[in-house]
Amino acid sequence: MSETYTVERSIEIAAPPDRVYQHLIDFRKWATWSPWEELDPDMDKTFGGADSGVGAFYSWSGNRKVGQGRMEIVGTEEPSNVDIDLEFIKPFKANNKTAFSLAPTDGGTTVTWTMTGPVTFLLRVIGLFRSMDKMVGPDFEKGLAQLKAVVESESGT
Repeated sequence: MSETYTVERSIEIAAPPDRVYQHLIDFRKWATWSPWEELDPDMDKTFGGADSGVGAFYSWSGNRKVGQGRMEIVGTEEPSNVDIDLEFIKPFKANNKTAFSLAPTDGGTTVTWTMTGPVTFLLRVIGLFRSMDKMVGPDFEKGLAQLKAVVESESGT
């Protein structure tokens, strides 16, 4: 078994990269499309650091479905890339790298959401029954579909 895992999903959005990018660099905007927001509408959220872009962070604490964690934007390349350090605290500790890459296309933008992380002992045990790709991939698909709907509704497409 590999020492790391990768989960990756892509979608085409009928809008230019700069419009999509604005929804990724501002954690306050994630509430409109994140697949985890609806799992606990009462979760505690804290935003800090920069308003958006490098240095912006978002912490959350909620029910057992969302747990507790923190994200910080650690790198950006406008309007093509956003790099995020993702730390899970509960229900288990993990540190992952998340990235969004945006590539212009004839029809708008291809957005790719990638998460990589170490395969810990716990993940090896869980992996006997279900891979990280099967656990997280559907959430990425849902989030990207919701991001597409939000961005396209703003641009009238």
